Amino acid sequence: MNDMRIRVSGFLAGGIASGLKEDKNKDLALIFSEVPADAAGVFTTNRIQAAPVLLSRERIRSGKIQAIVANSGNANACTGVQGLRDARLMAMAAARALSIPEHLVAVASTGIIGQSVNVVCIEKALPGLAERLSPDGFPEVAQAIMTTDKSPKVASGTGKIHGKTFNVISVAKGAGMIRPDMATMLCFICTDLGAEPAVLDRILRQAVARSFNAITVDGDTSTNDTVLIMANGLSGCRLRDYSSSGPFQEVLDEILIRLAKEIVRDGEGATKLVTLRVRGALSDPDARAVADAVANSILVKTALFGEDANWGRILAAAGRAGVPINPDLIDLYFDGICLVKCGIGVGDDLEGPIAQVLKRDQFTITLDLNMGSGEATVYTCDLSFDYVRINAHYRS
Repeated sequence: MNDMRIRVSGFLAGGIASGLKEDKNKDLALIFSEVPADAAGVFTTNRIQAAPVLLSRERIRSGKIQAIVANSGNANACTGVQGLRDARLMAMAAARALSIPEHLVAVASTGIIGQSVNVVCIEKALPGLAERLSPDGFPEVAQAIMTTDKSPKVASGTGKIHGKTFNVISVAKGAGMIRPDMATMLCFICTDLGAEPAVLDRILRQAVARSFNAITVDGDTSTNDTVLIMANGLSGCRLRDYSSSGPFQEVLDEILIRLAKEIVRDGEGATKLVTLRVRGALSDPDARAVADAVANSILVKTALFGEDANWGRILAAAGRAGVPINPDLIDLYFDGICLVKCGIGVGDDLEGPIAQVLKRDQFTITLDLNMGSGEATVYTCDLSFDYVRINAHYRS
């Protein structure tokens, strides 16, 4: 399931430095399917949307794309009519380099908001990038879409449907402006399975709900969030309808959850990946509201960074989630160690063991409301001094 070296039939990819970044790191990525692929996408819910989001949202409606061109270093957001023109020029340049129709090219960008993108650099670089695309080029794509990420993010997996094997590979980027508002980052998924676009869309949205819509770093939402999936069917494995999608849904969920956790782990300045489980709510939506309130609490996140078992902050955050809660029923656990029982701290004797849990770089907090069967899981991180340092100087 976890082999990064997996190849997906009919897909080529690559990334290079086109000159958009002053540090000369990779900043331009291209993914190409040898045949037009079934496609679906999920985009930011932010009312302010970057030009590439507007263009790709329009093109994904056809249910077919054949290539994705993406850049980092510039978001091409809040750039008006010129931004839309530049996004189309990117797509046109990629289409020429690949000898495919322009309407089959989706576009994505990430980086600084409010500045025009240097399309000339992109247009000059794309022919050379197209020539060097490779089945093994997905790690280059992951590098080329990085901004404040500390490391590239690639995940892959395989499965079987009707006795035929399908392969999936996905790349993602994200470290800041992360919260569950879809998609909170960029992610591109390629599979040699085939599926009707409507079926693919349903599968993708379920996978995103369990992964990228269940993470938070800083409670902020980008203008450029995009998740795109291309399914070219070249494995000979095809979903006839949603009822047979279970094996593919399972593989996709696993891959995207893994990438989502990597985004949180890589959060700007983060030192801890925390799985927050809320159970015993009156409903799943109630549980999710409580989980989001706790996971996004600045006071909780700073306590996590300080390795302080300040459980009062957790209960206080849960209490303002706007859903029914009985404080006399709440239990709280850190990696299975009960710190609060029926809304009251169990005593100072557990401060030592809890302190050891908080020193780990990965642990689980479980909040049991003991009122019903509703549950939710969210992945969050701590908030450190480095988060302020990174974002105070992001443009410099």
